[in-house]
Amino acid sequence: MAQSPDERPATAAKLGDELQQNQRRNDLSVDNMALPTDTADEHRAEHSPVPSQDVGPAPSRVRVVVAEDDVLLREGLASLLDRSGFEVVGQAGDGVQLLALVRETKPELVVTDIRMPPTDTTEGLDAARVIREELPTTGILVLSAHVDVEHAVELLASGRSIGYLLKSRVTDVADFIDTLQRIAKGASVVDPVLVSELVSARRRDDPLGALSEREREVLALMAEGRSNAGIAHQLWVTEGTVEKHVRSILMKLHLAETADDHRRVLAVITFLDAR
Repeated sequence: MAQSPDERPATAAKLGDELQQNQRRNDLSVDNMALPTDTADEHRAEHSPVPSQDVGPAPSRVRVVVAEDDVLLREGLASLLDRSGFEVVGQAGDGVQLLALVRETKPELVVTDIRMPPTDTTEGLDAARVIREELPTTGILVLSAHVDVEHAVELLASGRSIGYLLKSRVTDVADFIDTLQRIAKGASVVDPVLVSELVSARRRDDPLGALSEREREVLALMAEGRSNAGIAHQLWVTEGTVEKHVRSILMKLHLAETADDHRRVLAVITFLDAR
């Protein structure tokens, strides 16, 4: 039951009377009486909304177009990329669809099979060439079931943001995703098997590849114009040993025997061309 004004404690009644007198004297109401400075600051601090922190824009997802004629593989790859933070903006089953999607969506990255319909030869690679010409900043990863050194070299020579991987080598999802991210950032990635093939091909094409280290030394001295005797003196071997090396060099370079020293000149020319 509420107390009447007369039943209120004396102190409270006195404070109430003083408040009413102040209101009448200053023509103020309780609602518009200012709070003390410290109290007002505390009041504002308690009731003012907390300013939101500026965390900056969320990182954008790399936009990808996937091209693969095997629908199950294509769908699986697209699902994997989507779960890994990429944004798959299109899927294609052949080179024509791939080019149309890339021109429409302008993705940051393209993942394509090297062989697609209608001929299942180089449709993916051909599309990659066109994409590189029209959108040079778009990263391209070509997936292949087989090592094709000639096509791979042509692709890799087109510049940065290029990758070539064998499908059979994609066994670690984390590594694969890391490869895509690096390509999107400008790196070029080559399958280790392809690197081995490139090295082997270079060795096969090297006309001096069949020569031993000593035979290379002898041929280098021949190129300097030294005679067999001069080579023997330089290498601290007998002249007969040098003659054996020279015969072996000429044979390994497939230079047929002649009645003059023309073979020796041809050997030197071969050495100079290979440097």
